[in-house]
Amino acid sequence: MLKLKRHSSRFAQRLSMHRSGPMARGAIAARLRATVAGFTLVEVMITIAIATIVGMAAVGTFNTTIAGYRILGEANGLARDLQFARSEATKRGQSIIVCPSTDGASCVASNTAWAGGWMVFFDSNSNGSFDSGEPVLRWQAQTAVTNSVTADNNVSSIVYNRLGAAAGLPANPVTVKFVSVVSNTTLTRCVAVSPSGRAVVQSAGTGNC
Repeated sequence: MLKLKRHSSRFAQRLSMHRSGPMARGAIAARLRATVAGFTLVEVMITIAIATIVGMAAVGTFNTTIAGYRILGEANGLARDLQFARSEATKRGQSIIVCPSTDGASCVASNTAWAGGWMVFFDSNSNGSFDSGEPVLRWQAQTAVTNSVTADNNVSSIVYNRLGAAAGLPANPVTVKFVSVVSNTTLTRCVAVSPSGRAVVQSAGTGNC
């Protein structure tokens, strides 16, 4: 009796599906396929929007990181050249000068011109300026165009005497500040030069940086 009831129930279900017709069966199948597919159009659009926002944030962070490495590299470059000038002054027993220079063949008399590059030269006649024929020991070409590099106290050259001291500095220290175009003050780096001739790279918020 129980088996007969089961068979009757299955027969009724099949009969119902058959009577509902192919259109009803197609609608049911379509709904099943839509469920299996997993995402609606709205869900896909939301996912794309979130991915775009995350991508833009990642690009911004990447650009800031690159700018930070660039500005640090430039500050380290000036510090190395200053230490080189100090070493050469003691070795030669005469003045070595570091000044802003855009071409490696002349000095630019401006404290805001350091972004255009700088050079280290042997001041053979000890007159405190670059003269034709004096040996250029190093030249650093222009830094990243968008960065500004400025020395405080209107300093447009740093002179190392035969003792390796930075002669005639108007302040202790003189600070050369590297500022990136990226609007993030934490990226700023400075090179602080003391009267003893020591050059130290500083982060934003340290000393006069």
